[in-house]
Amino acid sequence: MSSSAPHIPTPMPSWLPRLLGFFIAIGPAATDMYLPAFPAVEATFGTASGTAQLTLAAWFAGLGIGQITQGTLSDRFGRRLPLMVGTAIFALATLGCALTPSLGLLAVFRAISAFGASAGMVIARAMVRDLAEGQRAAILMSRLMLVMGVAPILAPSVGGLVLMLAHWRVIFVILAIYGATCSFLAWRILPETLPPERRAHLSFRAQMDRYMLILKEPTFLTHAAMGGAGSFCMFAYLAGSSPVFIQGYGLSPSGFALIFGLCSCGLIAGSQVNARLLPRLGLSRMLTIIARISLCATATLAALSFAGVHILPLTVAPLVVALSCQGFSNGNTSVGALSRHGAHAGSASALMGVFQYALGASSGLFVGLLTDGTPRGMAALMMLGSLGAVIADMRRPRS
Repeated sequence: MSSSAPHIPTPMPSWLPRLLGFFIAIGPAATDMYLPAFPAVEATFGTASGTAQLTLAAWFAGLGIGQITQGTLSDRFGRRLPLMVGTAIFALATLGCALTPSLGLLAVFRAISAFGASAGMVIARAMVRDLAEGQRAAILMSRLMLVMGVAPILAPSVGGLVLMLAHWRVIFVILAIYGATCSFLAWRILPETLPPERRAHLSFRAQMDRYMLILKEPTFLTHAAMGGAGSFCMFAYLAGSSPVFIQGYGLSPSGFALIFGLCSCGLIAGSQVNARLLPRLGLSRMLTIIARISLCATATLAALSFAGVHILPLTVAPLVVALSCQGFSNGNTSVGALSRHGAHAGSASALMGVFQYALGASSGLFVGLLTDGTPRGMAALMMLGSLGAVIADMRRPRS
């Protein structure tokens, strides 16, 4: 299935990629900033170890559900308005997280805030498709990953610093301010990249038919499956890293933030090297190579973990390699999935997000159930995700 008609790309201001990166980063910032606070959250509510990870699973579930809605809205009403409203919802619900009296309500507010945050993640990705195609889009997506990648480095460090100076609830106050800032910027300076003549005015039934057509298209399906499997791997790390390093290895929140930042540096480095290698190797070949490197890294981590090797550098090293591979594949799988769907990039981007965050929610839930103070549960799930990406790559159509 291809786009219904070609379009002339919208002229792109030089500052726009940085602004889009700021919107995309709302997801990883809100995901990662409170990871060092898991033990403090559980202590506040008097719950067992591992229960705070359920709020992370609720967050991923909210992202998965929200992206379907946000993609449809952005295809119909343009990119700016849904982004303004979504980030405002995120800000209000995140303030609810700061005031919640129970872990259960924290999970509910996290799901609602994720619903709003999904606007920044879906719509910014769709705007890339509005502005560019093919290899140029992949390079632009890689550069966005540089801006986005600052969030995973800074967020746990900011969270750890907040925990040293104040209560964990202050973390959510900071995130609410971030969301309000995103909404203001979308209102004041974000240009519209989807003109009225290219917007889709579809009934509910017609929109469902569109989703089914997108899902039947092999190029979309296999690239989205690769992206979803990569997210399963990534979110196993996100949900499992705090108990592994803080409770298992006995690191302080600031020490955990340093390890997390090192892995995030690998993610950023991968995205930037990817932009340089794409013209030489091509999108398809790059995806194949990186999927297999990721599987080797996560299999090594799993083997060491189940062999009982409890040495911090030997746990961190394969994690850095695996996270670096995510830096290569994240933008490439998105571009591949959207390549044949320029006329309805919002809907295709939303489905891509559902693949990613539905699998991310299940990964976060499984890690919570498998938490035992060792890297075994995290490592096994990361290897499973990497294996899924290789299988999807083997079935991917080659052009």
